[in-house]
Amino acid sequence: MSENSYKYLFLNYWRTIDKKILFCFLILFFLGLFFSFSSTSPLAGERLNKDYYFYFKKHLFFTFLALIIMIIISGIKTELLIKYTLPLFIASFICLALVPLIGVEVKGAKRWLDLHFFKLQPIEILKPFFILITVKILTLDSFKKSQIKYILSFLLLSSVIILLIDQPDLGQSILLIGSWATIIFISGVNLLLIFSFFLLFLISLSSLLILFPEKFGYISSRLITFFDPSHGDKFQSSSALDAIKLGGLTGQGMGEGILKESVPEAHTDYVIAVISEEYGSLVTILILTIFLYISFRIIKNCFNQDNQFLKISLVGLAALLIFQTFIHAGVNTNLLPTTGMTLPFLSYGGSSLIGSAVLAGLVLNYTKNKAYLYD
Repeated sequence: MSENSYKYLFLNYWRTIDKKILFCFLILFFLGLFFSFSSTSPLAGERLNKDYYFYFKKHLFFTFLALIIMIIISGIKTELLIKYTLPLFIASFICLALVPLIGVEVKGAKRWLDLHFFKLQPIEILKPFFILITVKILTLDSFKKSQIKYILSFLLLSSVIILLIDQPDLGQSILLIGSWATIIFISGVNLLLIFSFFLLFLISLSSLLILFPEKFGYISSRLITFFDPSHGDKFQSSSALDAIKLGGLTGQGMGEGILKESVPEAHTDYVIAVISEEYGSLVTILILTIFLYISFRIIKNCFNQDNQFLKISLVGLAALLIFQTFIHAGVNTNLLPTTGMTLPFLSYGGSSLIGSAVLAGLVLNYTKNKAYLYD
């Protein structure tokens, strides 16, 4: 390609993209890099006797990869992206289905595939494509006046949830159920039908707890501990809440926090608490405000969409982003039971960053200014 062709592609990309959303995503990625440097250096240097920058270098690599993925997805023609949604969903679903067979078990949970250079958590990649496939089912012309589309979308959800519960991963299951419920509600479903599906989920979950207590007993254990702290171990959640309180509004200062040294996986599941302890609740509130602003921009863009698929997809992606953010924040502040949920863009982890990049790329693609697309 000639220099003029590259220049044309860049200019076309720049004038069609929602610059405010793009800027917010870039801020979150680079904040993730900064906080990774702060929260993972002691873990690598003191606990694991590795180079102090071992985890930061890995995070830097995956951030760079994630940015490339985000730009590629956001720059592809929307029609082409929609065309390849199904193959991408199938590929990620196959990876998820392989986890029980060849997955790697870490601390009692089998959620990862070992790719040698890093451990892939397939659900992180699958989530955005699950949203799109669900919307595709709900907006098919052949199902326009039929209730069967809701049944099919529920069966799709159930197939993913079964694989997640087997890992076990209740947090991601709740996240997908919440996002799915938002999508079908927006599509105009009867509230009674949503209630029926929710009741069926509760009955199924209760049955699993009763029939297979050895495998799924951790769910009831976490719920009992959450509602009655005198039963079970609340060390992690209590430590996270204490760290937030200790940080106050302005924080203890960079590198002065103790949570990252005392709680396992603080750099992934409790990154909000780590940030609050060292940089203060004001910084945490600012970060949450960025997530809320992104969601606001996405929903605002929906009113400019004529395409029903794009409109509902954007609502689903916004729901996925905001639900995951506030589940993570809720666990960190002891308002929700422990789930092991990462914070998009900011938590350490290659799979989480790649999943965030896919979501960001889809949002940027679907919110393009269509008036300039085909100039």
